[in-house]
Amino acid sequence: MARTKLESLYEGNHLRLQQRGGWEFASRARGSGVVAVVAVTEKDELVLTEQFRPPVQKKVVDLPAGLAGDISGEENESFELAAKRELIEETGFVGVNFEYIFSGPSSAGMTTEMIDFYLVRNVVQIEAGGGDETEDIKVHVIPLNKIAAWLKRKETTKTCVDPKIYAALGILSLYTS
Repeated sequence: MARTKLESLYEGNHLRLQQRGGWEFASRARGSGVVAVVAVTEKDELVLTEQFRPPVQKKVVDLPAGLAGDISGEENESFELAAKRELIEETGFVGVNFEYIFSGPSSAGMTTEMIDFYLVRNVVQIEAGGGDETEDIKVHVIPLNKIAAWLKRKETTKTCVDPKIYAALGILSLYTS
């Protein structure tokens, strides 16, 4: 398939609207990619976040995640370093061995954004977390043997569950010995 010319339709502070061959899509104006962290405690608990997201007008339960290279002066930040930074910033948890699992599109028909998933075991909480000054993040630490029921209860008219959590559960089923 021949590649068609990329046209820029609009650029804001955080996103670009582009078009290629009549297909409109969004891309990030800043940052080099997205990281998501599958963080598991020594007690087999999954560390999750919850915060209000204006596009869906709901609270969203999600993995600790964020942009790599979006901080001025840190544009070349490694994805692993971004994963470590986002984990502590959002949740207050730290871990040692961050294992890269895979990269995949967040919404292949809508955006160029790719998410790099990292698995880290035996995380420990050293501070409260909650995000930076622009975020209001609630941290959840859920036993894996109770997570299915917990996620089902979280699905309400005011809260939704990000599909990355289900990807995380698949990762854990494949990478747990």
